[in-house]
Amino acid sequence: MKFRRSELLLSAYFIYAAIVAVFRPITPQLRVLIFSCNAAVMFWFCIFAWANKERGFTMLDRVRDWFPYPLILLAFREVGWMALPHSDRNFENYWVQWDRMLLYDWGWKRAIESLGPLLPDVLELAYLLVYVVPVVTILVFYQARARERIDDAYSILLFATLTTYALYPYFPSEPPRSVFIGADLPPMNALRALNLRLVGDYGIHTSVFPSGHSAAAFSAAFAIIRLLPEQPWFGRGFLILATLIALGSFYGRYHFAIDAIAGFAMACLAIALSFVWQSRRPRR
Repeated sequence: MKFRRSELLLSAYFIYAAIVAVFRPITPQLRVLIFSCNAAVMFWFCIFAWANKERGFTMLDRVRDWFPYPLILLAFREVGWMALPHSDRNFENYWVQWDRMLLYDWGWKRAIESLGPLLPDVLELAYLLVYVVPVVTILVFYQARARERIDDAYSILLFATLTTYALYPYFPSEPPRSVFIGADLPPMNALRALNLRLVGDYGIHTSVFPSGHSAAAFSAAFAIIRLLPEQPWFGRGFLILATLIALGSFYGRYHFAIDAIAGFAMACLAIALSFVWQSRRPRR
């Protein structure tokens, strides 16, 4: 059987999540749900590894290219299922001091709002686009006829994103808009209303540190820059989008600034590890 590195990374995460569920004070029903979901995922990995294209399962091999995307969402939801109530606001009270220095003392809020609604709208749109970043990343590799590099791209994206999720239980925190109600908020617009609805319906209450948005966006950008050097504009475009997403998460009070910085650090770690993976790959 031939497993992809992305499948091994996802398997490691889901095993980790199952172990956390054993020791987390959650309901037995929720624990069984996590065990069942994770076992089913790894069963499908075994099917994919056996039914590879060398055996003639070409269409299933194509499905395999897209299978990690819904699993990123499942990984995010699972860590949310294991969220515990927390009233300690030490993290948030410390982080917000740095935010207000950036927003007011350094003039970031004034600068962003200097052109009226234009830049706030751009930042809200960028924050909204993070949900399609993994999909567009894979489409970019298809367009570049570089499908053989998709697993490497997924490995960078998944390492950054899943490591971020794995850290959530150890930094219990809520977003600044929820902790400091009515403070430091940007003006309301249609895009912001949509973003607030999405994070309200599908957000989790485990942690906001590091920022999964920032980690996913920057790791996707780094993957394209590294793996598609022949098409530099794709990488540059993704890097600009990632920067806007990180800034929008902070300005929109979805995250603290330190969350976005930590997400960027996870992406940097992932791209650094990709050089190690490449150096250990057998030469043909």
